[in-house]
Amino acid sequence: MRLQDKTILITAAGQGIGEASARACALEGARVIATDVNADLLVALHGVQGIETRPLDVTDADAIIALATDLPDLDGLFNCAGIVHNGSVLDLTDLDWAFALDLNVTSMVRMCRAFVPGLLRQADHTGSAAILNMSSMASSVKGFPNRTAYGATKAAVIGLTKAIAADFVTRNLRCNALCPGTVDTPSLRGRIASAPDPVQAEKDFIARQPMGRLATVDDLTPTIVHLLSDGSRFVTGQAILVDGGVTI
Repeated sequence: MRLQDKTILITAAGQGIGEASARACALEGARVIATDVNADLLVALHGVQGIETRPLDVTDADAIIALATDLPDLDGLFNCAGIVHNGSVLDLTDLDWAFALDLNVTSMVRMCRAFVPGLLRQADHTGSAAILNMSSMASSVKGFPNRTAYGATKAAVIGLTKAIAADFVTRNLRCNALCPGTVDTPSLRGRIASAPDPVQAEKDFIARQPMGRLATVDDLTPTIVHLLSDGSRFVTGQAILVDGGVTI
């Protein structure tokens, strides 16, 4: 029960990594506030012990402020929402770039701006609070073809994470970034299905993983729980790779 008596908010909790994280944190004793822009996706979490669901569009600053006002001070925040844009810089329109930046980076700024005051109050009270931001191995860590907007925005997440960590390192509020490899999620399955040759696309995704398989969401949740728990109380400002050896 590593998250006993802690309140954790998770964005994009309707499916994939976000949903698995909500379930894992609840099993560790947390009160989980599971949010998603698509309220229908949250139905699967209704009635799960320890989980409350709230619709939330992380591109809506007013909605974020309203939620922060309505909730108690958090012990942990997992900014999981994001989008993968496919294409090189030659394919990147201004609208695509603006949306990727808004959802992958600016949304985290909005969330932290709204919830950090409460996180700091909790850190003052309990001695520990944590933010976890979703980045990627496709970031400042490593470049991948056809991932210009994604790689650039996920690199910005690492920079944002380090800046927040530096600002509050003396206040017992930690901030880290999670950098997964290729994870078998509904988002990935959608990208595979939309490829000209879905069978080959899946083979290509698997081939770049030295372990010879895609990650599952359950490969990530132990690290997520750890980084939100007091067990990582001396870890801050780090980009934590869980990538099956891609970046060895």
